[in-house]
Amino acid sequence: MPTLYLPCDSLARAVGADEVASALSSQTNVDLQRTSSRGLYWLEPLLEVDTPEGRIGFGPLTAADVPSVLEALQGDPSSHPLALGLVEELPYLKSQQRLLFARAGITRPLSLDDYRAHGGFEGLTRAVAIGGEQTATAVFDSGLRGRGGAAFPAGIKWRTVRATQAAQKYIVCNADEGDSGTFADRMLMEGDPFLLIEGMAIAGITVGATFGYIYVRSEYPDAVATLRAALNIARAAGYLGANVGGSGQAFDMEVRVGAGAYICGEETALLDSLEGKRGIVRAKPPIPALKGLFGQPTLVHNVLTLASVPLILAKGAQFYRDYGMGRSLGTMPFQLAGNIRHGGLVERAFGLTLRELVEDYGGGTASGRPLKAAQVGGPLGAWVPPSQFDTPLDYEAFAAIGAMLGHGGVVVADDSLDMAHMARFAMQFGAEESCGKCTPCRIGSTRGVEVIDRLLAAPDQSGRDEQVIILKDLCDTLQYGSLCALGGMVSFPVASALKHFPADFGLQASEAEQ
Repeated sequence: MPTLYLPCDSLARAVGADEVASALSSQTNVDLQRTSSRGLYWLEPLLEVDTPEGRIGFGPLTAADVPSVLEALQGDPSSHPLALGLVEELPYLKSQQRLLFARAGITRPLSLDDYRAHGGFEGLTRAVAIGGEQTATAVFDSGLRGRGGAAFPAGIKWRTVRATQAAQKYIVCNADEGDSGTFADRMLMEGDPFLLIEGMAIAGITVGATFGYIYVRSEYPDAVATLRAALNIARAAGYLGANVGGSGQAFDMEVRVGAGAYICGEETALLDSLEGKRGIVRAKPPIPALKGLFGQPTLVHNVLTLASVPLILAKGAQFYRDYGMGRSLGTMPFQLAGNIRHGGLVERAFGLTLRELVEDYGGGTASGRPLKAAQVGGPLGAWVPPSQFDTPLDYEAFAAIGAMLGHGGVVVADDSLDMAHMARFAMQFGAEESCGKCTPCRIGSTRGVEVIDRLLAAPDQSGRDEQVIILKDLCDTLQYGSLCALGGMVSFPVASALKHFPADFGLQASEAEQ
């Protein structure tokens, strides 16, 4: 019997992967390996089988399908109704440009041998060989920008922290992945934890930090357990500790679990939470690179940013720059969710269009109804109508249409969704998740709910016109007066819904555009 591979990813487990594994394990002569997930979530649980031509797949499986699959493997596997053929030849996967997720679905998450066999720790070895100055230059020259949403050039942060003199410096990984429709951080932490550890170790020895924290949201218990196990393995192998990778420099880290506050995805609120305080946004300056965790210089990045570093060091800055467009370089793991036929992870270089992502990869809506919009960038992202789906997925191109890429989450909706309800939800979400420090966010989002309620209840045209004016002024105040992005971006889903879907508010198009 050939080797079988089945994901241990939490989404795969949620739809029955453990039950499939139990059914397989009850059979004799079955060599079953639990791997990370490919991210083809509509096919989970996805069973892969070694053949001389490559891995073939079956999915989505249930435990009841196991006997027939094993029987098919004794003869013609392609005859099985759930047979998918060679997994890497599936159009959804074959056309991707996987750099960050090159090992997804292939390696066992906690196997150091698997990780090293697929290029693991080559970046750390290179960083140790060339030294901190050249490593920081490589990150700068690669054009890597923060993948958490702000898209700030990573190399500038690295050089700033490296140049700042202090007795103690820190690396902080923001793994508080709280945006709707996002799961790339979780996938990577559960499926390829050594990649994040390697990226943080490189960052530590480059900027002179000796300790790091991975701040993981409490809703990710599997990621927390996997990371903690991986840290112990990496430490025992010499990749963490007093002599990281033979560099002569010390760096270690630990996992901290958040307490469920969306605002702690903002870097300064996260730092307050790490210090044991309530997560409240700090005024800047000083920036965390100069005065961050416990008042010390701190390099704060999200999971995908830090996980990009090993490849940049292993392959070179120019290799990374060859992907993407304009100032948006490298690849981005876009995440398709919501009312979508083929939900999952799509890693492509910046520059493909939203239409390619939603229609070609996603296959349109799961309901079969017409597309109405896609919310890109989380619950505070703009609603993008199909008329703008040909916009390239690029930071500057999206900013030009009043939207943002954020963390790469795309939530798709069909024509049955009420956008007025979604606008109200955005304001309500902002009110509930505000840290309360600044007046525009604390009060403005609460007033926003009330204004939308009055708009929808207005008995006549003049009443609606008056509320639209107030709502637009309120959105401007939130966007330009808030201390952080939570308050500043509550206006994005509201203003975009009002502009592109006025009928849902009982308005004519001309009224919403005034």
